[in-house]
Amino acid sequence: MPRDRLHLGLMLALTFSTGIADAVGYLGLDRVFTGNMTGNVVILGMALAGADDLPVVGPLLAFATFLAGAALGGLVVRSEDVGWTGRTTVLFGSVGALLVAIAVTLAVFDGEMPYGVQLAVTGSLAGAMGLQAATARHLAVKEITTVVVTSAITGLAMDSRLVGGHGLLVRRRVAAIALIGAGACAGALLLQVHVAWGVALAAAITLAVTVLGHARGRTGPSPTGLGAP
Repeated sequence: MPRDRLHLGLMLALTFSTGIADAVGYLGLDRVFTGNMTGNVVILGMALAGADDLPVVGPLLAFATFLAGAALGGLVVRSEDVGWTGRTTVLFGSVGALLVAIAVTLAVFDGEMPYGVQLAVTGSLAGAMGLQAATARHLAVKEITTVVVTSAITGLAMDSRLVGGHGLLVRRRVAAIALIGAGACAGALLLQVHVAWGVALAAAITLAVTVLGHARGRTGPSPTGLGAP
């Protein structure tokens, strides 16, 4: 498999796992998005305007820890060439390890979690997503950020051949949109069993991506980061 196609597939897998993490955050952790920070900003805006029963502390914490995770990722890879490097492996591996720790924590606190533990889990999960997003951005797989699909939806519409566009990158855009939705669906279904199962699945996906990327993706920087359309 060509390296660019491999990177695309791996980032799409992480897009699916982000859908799981957001489902866990929103449905299991008091309506907090852990990957989609746009959602948290909107929730905070409405809550600050006095809308009933909307959380403030959780989304604010998630926003802050996502920024911290993204900043850490940027600091680590900034001096690296674009592409999968040893530091990429370390960062994605760290995300996977953090997700494992979160899943274990959720399993230990079976049932009602103390509010402090819930906030710690929320902050940790958002921080992991921020670290993942920064590392994925360094790989420069066009249109795939792993944490948001708004740009993919916009590009899909405006570049469509139906409106005279070039029609490129359709498959990856559709895949990203479908996978983040499928991940959210899977996360919601797993929540019916236990809140820990969704995070455990996201951890397994992230660790698998890390191993496969380290084994087969480290062949030097990509000149374009475009891969398959």
